[in-house]
Order: sequence, then structure tokens, then C-alpha cells
Amino acid sequence: MLPRLPSRCLVAAALLLSVLAAPRVAWANLKLYMKDGSYQMVSSYEVHGDRVRYFSIERSEWEEVPTSLVDLDATQRAQEEAKATEKKRVEEAKEIGEERFYKPPETGMEVAPGLHLPGDDGIFTVDGPRVVRLAQSATTPVTDKRRAAMVLAVPLPVVKTRSLVVLEGAKATIRLSDPLPVFYVQSADGLGAKLELVRLKPGKETRVVEDVETSRGKGGKATEERTTVALERKQVAPNLYTLKPLQPLEAGEYALGELVGEKLNLDVWDFGYEKWEVVK
Repeated sequence: MLPRLPSRCLVAAALLLSVLAAPRVAWANLKLYMKDGSYQMVSSYEVHGDRVRYFSIERSEWEEVPTSLVDLDATQRAQEEAKATEKKRVEEAKEIGEERFYKPPETGMEVAPGLHLPGDDGIFTVDGPRVVRLAQSATTPVTDKRRAAMVLAVPLPVVKTRSLVVLEGAKATIRLSDPLPVFYVQSADGLGAKLELVRLKPGKETRVVEDVETSRGKGGKATEERTTVALERKQVAPNLYTLKPLQPLEAGEYALGELVGEKLNLDVWDFGYEKWEVVK
């Protein structure tokens, strides 16, 4: 709705000029009420003594009726209601625009000169002159169909079922340029104490988070294999942890995942690290 505001301003200006240039009154799709209760849809009308001249939207031509047949009071009330409705719509559009472009106040800890964390929960890092919020992505378990077919043909307990936990897309949307990023985890439930940094295996259309093997049969135990990166973990405030790789990251795809017991939560915070070469 916001992009229409300039045109509405022009319409408002045109309406103001039309009022000042009475007796002509112009409105878009206005109802010109008659005293018998009916109305004509008009784009504008003029009062000339005992005659009312209006442009009919239905017939796309100018017509005239005696002033005695037109309910000018009802028509005026319709104009005022239309103005009030339009004003309300403009105000609502402004409110929506303000909400859309609202930036949470940076009331959190200062993580770099002039850079503060937002006041809400989330996982953040500093990349150059900006604070970056990591987005959470959902992983998908994908079964190895060939291994599953073997399970049906081989007696227990020789073969295990195997599945891959993957993220859609070959690369994460968020790209970092710092090989030793510091992650700031703001959470009231101690999320920073449960996160693990996983290096993802690249694919053409997906990124593999982990391999999962489950023993065949009732109560089969599942084992998860993933490549983790050692982290330095510190609690720097009641609801704030910092996580930092002990070694510089290699170029590739990564994800921060929450450990629930020994299992990795299916929702992770993914990102990619790319080494930028400085051209001299």
C-alpha cells in the first residue's frame, strides 16, 4: 500500500482544488444519491441552479437531472465517509510500513566499537562492519534406498539402515569472511551451552549434516556421525554465551546445531565461510 501514497497525495490535492473551484465537486467512483433512495455511480458532478450535471461511470457520458431529484445531503455524507475511510487506510499503511522497517534497538552487549547486539534472543556474529543474525533452517532425513533394500534381503542383524540428514541447497544464504568468527548466543534457556559446530559435506543440491545408522530390529540403536569443529565456549552474561572455533575455519559450509542428549536437533543455524583474497 505504501507505494500508492504519492498518487493519493496527488488525488487529495486535486480534490482540494476542485472544492475551491465550486460548484464543481469531483470524486472517483462517487455515489450520487437520489431522493427516491437510488443512486448513480459518477466520477464527478456539478450543481448549476436547478440542474445537476454528472459524468456517469456506467454509460461513460455526461447527463443531467433536476436538482429537486438529487439528495445532496446524502451525497455529501457519502463523500465525508469516503474521505474518512481513505484517511484510515493511509494511516494503517503508514503503521504497516513502520513495522516492516522497524529495527530492534541495539541495547545488548557491545561486540565491536559502535556495534551492539539486539535486545532479543538469537545467534549473532560480527562480520566486518555489521552484526549478522544467523537464520535457522530445517534439516531433512533422507534414507539410503539401496541400503534399505539390502535390509529386506539379509537376515538380522547383519545390515543396518542408513539415512542422511541434509539441508536443501548447495550453499547457505549467510556468508562469512572471518575464519575465526565469534558467535554470540542470546537465549534464556541456555542454548549456548548445548550448541555444536558441524562442518557439512558438500553436495550438488544439498549439504549433509550427518550420517545416521540404525540397527535393524525392535529397539535398534541409532548412531550419528558428523564432523564437528572444536569450540571455545564462555558464558559472559546470565543469558549470553560466546562460541569461537579453536582453529581457523576452512572454506566450506557449516551449521550450529543443538545437542539434545546425544542427538542433534533437526533445526540448525547454517552459514558458509569463504576466504577472500585481497587484490593488490
